[in-house]
Amino acid sequence: MGLEKSVNPNIYPQHVFIIGAKSLGAYGGYETFVDKLTEYHQNDNSIKYHVACKANGDGSMDENRLTGSVRISNREFIYHNSRCFKIHIPNIGAAQALYYDIAALHECCRYIKKHNIKNAIIYILACRIGPVMPYYFKRIHKLGGKTFINPDGHEWMRAKWSRAVRRYWKFSEGLMVKYSDLAICDSINIEKYIHEKYDGKGIKGSNPETTYIAYGAEMRKSTLTDDDPKLIGWYEKNRITSENYYLIVGRFVPENNYETIIKEFMRSETKRDLVIITNMSKKFMSELECKLHFKNDSRIKFVGTVYDKELLMKIRENAYAYLHGHEVGGTNPSLLEALGATKLNLLLDVGFNKEVAGDSALYWNKDPGNLAKLIAYAEALKPEGITELDFKAKARIKSNYSWQFIADKYKKIFKGNN
Repeated sequence: MGLEKSVNPNIYPQHVFIIGAKSLGAYGGYETFVDKLTEYHQNDNSIKYHVACKANGDGSMDENRLTGSVRISNREFIYHNSRCFKIHIPNIGAAQALYYDIAALHECCRYIKKHNIKNAIIYILACRIGPVMPYYFKRIHKLGGKTFINPDGHEWMRAKWSRAVRRYWKFSEGLMVKYSDLAICDSINIEKYIHEKYDGKGIKGSNPETTYIAYGAEMRKSTLTDDDPKLIGWYEKNRITSENYYLIVGRFVPENNYETIIKEFMRSETKRDLVIITNMSKKFMSELECKLHFKNDSRIKFVGTVYDKELLMKIRENAYAYLHGHEVGGTNPSLLEALGATKLNLLLDVGFNKEVAGDSALYWNKDPGNLAKLIAYAEALKPEGITELDFKAKARIKSNYSWQFIADKYKKIFKGNN
């Protein structure tokens, strides 16, 4: 696909290359974001997306489970009218994430040059590859393109990283912010942090260019009915009944506070279940079992993954309450989806979550007994109290976080690059 050298933005599409998501249709924040952004722009011929995906390893892409995907080759497929390309990663341990981003960035530059694409945007999610950014920033500019980044949350705070890796993350973040044309922050708190930390530290002492665009959530209801065989079958398989469970959906990582939530839930006296939808890690699961012995509590139910979007939406809608323990990152997609679908939401009391939910949710902290008390409070809530919180949550999503609203903001930013 060749493009003329002089691009008329009213005729030719704006090419946007997205790097950093492992795959589409998974539970990660970036994966959900890219899935939805491409979905809401799939009929817009003014934007052409090119999305990097992992070909192998943890979280790798399996396009066969994506409804509507069209295979082009072993390395490429079309999904949501976007060109998705796979990057194969050698087995090099913890460095795989860095290799993936750098290899994807190199492939983007190669493709842009080969197809003579003018005015391309390369949008890099997370700040993993700071040390190579001075080189690629110059290379991309030489090709006539620009580099946008999404700094995510405070990656250097994640519990899974060693002290040395955390130091690297902070160092890398500084270089990514410096060598980018725009930082798109998914949280007001993150945008504020970027300026507090990096103003005056850009190229020639400049301040970073930033803008705020959150993640989004659906405003509609699931297409499944309460008596749909697919839903009933899932409930029966997992011994769950409608509105008789608390729900968690998210990556199975320590910083999402599974240990605190499970411990406190076991301490509570609720008769309802705790249903956990996640891509389980045997190592982390074993660690939790050694600490908590949760397998002795029949209410704790790890049920694996649910990739059927309508089914997952219906499971959210029918939960008695949603439990959210994420404390690292910006605007979290699973939180937005919960606010858009679940009537009652119990959130960890951190700035990111309060920024999103405001007074439409109940909050807990990690003090011993705090969440158990909140669960008791939630159990005692009258229907009208739950309805009021539900109304507030849906109003916040509609005014600030609907996917259509977010997709429109991204289009304005991307097209404004012309």
